[in-house]
Amino acid sequence: MNKERFKAALQESIDLKKSIIENNCLENIQIIGDKIVNSIIKGNKLLICGNGGSAADAQHLTAELLIRLKPSNNRQGIPAIALTQDVSTLTACGNDFGFEKIYERLVKTLGRKGDVLLAISTSGNSLNILNAIKAANDNEIES
Repeated sequence: MNKERFKAALQESIDLKKSIIENNCLENIQIIGDKIVNSIIKGNKLLICGNGGSAADAQHLTAELLIRLKPSNNRQGIPAIALTQDVSTLTACGNDFGFEKIYERLVKTLGRKGDVLLAISTSGNSLNILNAIKAANDNEIES
């Protein structure tokens, strides 16, 4: 990557963070965080899903929650499940019911009232993610 492209990438990241602050997105992020914390305190769990890079993000975040973020913070694990991590289940569901049903099926099976679904999507239009959110809402799972 040449110097100008690298500089442009850094500036894009800075601009995005400024936009989050300027457009009051912090309030929404806090609301989401509070829902997750309140659910965990009540003994529930966090379900996380996404496609492609967002699937990797779901797995990474889940690992940080289950294990620990920093070696200096030996806290108890936080109950979280990456719905992306089981290739056998994902491919069986995709084969038997269709790719658009993958996360919906897992949310209905693993989710319980009071859990929270964190659906990660860069486009916001992925049918399997939208179906998972609908299944969560239908089953009193926060999304």
